[in-house]
Amino acid sequence: MQFRDQTDMGGTRGAFLTTHWSLIEDVKAGSDKNGALIGLLLQTYWKPVYCYLRCKEYGNEQAKDLTQDFFHEVVLNRNLVGRADKDKGRFRSFLLYALNQYLINRDRDQKAQKRIPREKLASLDIAELPDLPQSFAQASAEDSYQYAWLSTLLERVTAEVKTMCQEQGMEVHWAFFQERILQPILSNSKPASLTELCENYGIEDTKKASNMIVTVKRRFRSMLMELIRNTVVSEGQAHEEFDFLLRFLPENAQRQE
Repeated sequence: MQFRDQTDMGGTRGAFLTTHWSLIEDVKAGSDKNGALIGLLLQTYWKPVYCYLRCKEYGNEQAKDLTQDFFHEVVLNRNLVGRADKDKGRFRSFLLYALNQYLINRDRDQKAQKRIPREKLASLDIAELPDLPQSFAQASAEDSYQYAWLSTLLERVTAEVKTMCQEQGMEVHWAFFQERILQPILSNSKPASLTELCENYGIEDTKKASNMIVTVKRRFRSMLMELIRNTVVSEGQAHEEFDFLLRFLPENAQRQE
């Protein structure tokens, strides 16, 4: 897998652990006076939308334009967030349904963009676009949509766990995890051997190195689960979501070291 996109997707650290449905409820209640909450939701979901459109065989520029238009016209101008209902399933499923309806109807209203009030426009930083791995570029549009969503979660979790390790003096733990587990997953490359890592970082035995990796891997898995909980409304849904997303990762991302 490859993640070349460097777009800031996480917002502030405080916003990282704010639940999606809490944000949505605040928007619906009119608490988002300066547009910060809706902006965070847009930053979270534009990549899945763009990747879905690319896999629907839209070219790069057309997919980028359609992504902008969809969020401006439907999500903002038609108050899509205000119509979301947490009792009816995942928000991203609701968003995907709305996107497909938009694609069906867009030719009926070519002038929609011109009617959007300027103050409603959101700034979507899509200068650097996601680079789907070849396997997903050839997959269904729905699978690519889910993959892009997972990549967003992984970006956030990676940043959080790395910071956590640095703050706790576990830089070598992180380096082992990154070179042995994370980087091979993201770049679809062969992991460095434990013996080689031990030599590079001055660790006396491979068993200790393995334990260090497992420590970070557990934190990574726990942080991913915590973020998933913030997108659903029950613990049962969180476990279902976790299992659902795992199928988009290689097997070596799921096993213990």
